[in-house]
Amino acid sequence: MYTDVKLSILMPVFNEEATLASAVKRVLDVGYRSEIELVVVNDGSTDGTRSILDALDDPRVVVVHQPVNRGKGAAVRTASDLATGDYLVICDADLEYAPEEIPALLEPVLAGEAEVVFGSRTFSGNTAFSFWYVVGNKLVTLAANVLFNSYISDLETCFKLLPVSLYRELDVRSAGFGMEAEVTAKLLARGIRPFEVPISYKARTRAQGKKLTWWDGVEALWILGSVRARRRASGR
Repeated sequence: MYTDVKLSILMPVFNEEATLASAVKRVLDVGYRSEIELVVVNDGSTDGTRSILDALDDPRVVVVHQPVNRGKGAAVRTASDLATGDYLVICDADLEYAPEEIPALLEPVLAGEAEVVFGSRTFSGNTAFSFWYVVGNKLVTLAANVLFNSYISDLETCFKLLPVSLYRELDVRSAGFGMEAEVTAKLLARGIRPFEVPISYKARTRAQGKKLTWWDGVEALWILGSVRARRRASGR
């Protein structure tokens, strides 16, 4: 039985023709307890992404083509502006995250236990991209916990579920992967502590299309510090 909550699933895409069709199918095939829509933003892809998206024929899918690549954060912002749901969750098209686990993020909301839910990854030898990738994620997460006196386990997780209205209020400006740190920092600065649920994760290699770099970790630290400094300046 459907609930009265509508979930908008936002999918930013840049050159993901190898996994895109499967990702879309898996998202749509999940058994949700709520009405859903899938908002896909093609962020200036130069491979076969556009033709795959143009061939989709499902009333639950909204597709937007951006002429040039502007970054994940910009693509998500476009998608969030178009979202008509009560809540949103970001789901990348690379299948590092399992779409089948999205309902688990919505359950705490439906149960009245949470407003914001993060999917927390457990890294292991066969799921982590590299040692330094895991360490970098843990360092960035530690920095957020120290700066905002919180205790979250996975700042960089893609699976972040929150009200559409709240996401728009956060006014996320980071165009690239820094949006993950900005969303988290702005939530923590408001005193919002995400409810975390365990999720699976299977990282890609560089050869398979992994795009995150060490510089994204540096940018994340800078964003965390900037948000914390603005909070201190405001006297909160």
